Amino acid sequence: MRTVAVVLAGGSGRRFGGSMPKQLQLLAGRTLVEHCVAAFDQAPDVDDVLVVMAAEFASQTGAQLRRYRKLTGIVAGGSARSDSTREAIAAIGTGAGDCNVLFHDAARPLVDQRIIADCVTALRSWEAIGVVVPSSDTIVEVSGGILGRVLPRDSLARCQTPQGFRLSVIGRAYRLAAADPGFAAISATDDCGVVRRYLPDVPIGAVPGSERNIKVTYPADLALAETLLGQGGGPAAPPAAPPAP
Repeated sequence: MRTVAVVLAGGSGRRFGGSMPKQLQLLAGRTLVEHCVAAFDQAPDVDDVLVVMAAEFASQTGAQLRRYRKLTGIVAGGSARSDSTREAIAAIGTGAGDCNVLFHDAARPLVDQRIIADCVTALRSWEAIGVVVPSSDTIVEVSGGILGRVLPRDSLARCQTPQGFRLSVIGRAYRLAAADPGFAAISATDDCGVVRRYLPDVPIGAVPGSERNIKVTYPADLALAETLLGQGGGPAAPPAAPPAP
């Protein structure tokens, strides 16, 4: 089955600061979004790559990424993450039949080939999957500045991306969300959450993630990513630039 990787880069990255969105910050000479596109372009089981980018940066991003042969387009994102996912679903379309879709946050530039391959493999058995890493910290509920219930650590995990779905499943979940007047009132921070809310009978498989697959949220995270790259297992090499027309 065809697999499409969607790199979600439509956010503003306000917590990172600065005038440039964090997905366009440089890491080892390339933007975060380019690191993600390079990883999926290199993955043998990924057929197409789609980037969802803020409209004002779409042209610039397209020029930077045109060397990647699997890139099929740059789509303007929405004001919220769920809006960007919806735009990607519409761009992929359902006319050519069902396919697998991997949604990946551009803020995670160190996604590796093992994770991508495991996601594609898992979608042979599951209609929805999420990448997770076990929690090494004790997690407690906090209310009003007071520590409450200690949650069982052995059953807790931290979510990463990619998150993968059959296109028919994630499309149906978002159609139900669009018909729900209360959807906008509850922030959807990831796509697995939308599936769990609107398609509770669809089980979501867990794929092991990696501590290297960090999310760049603050400038210090970018420095950490630089360090991790220097420790080996660097980013996918960019393809040669196409000849000038």
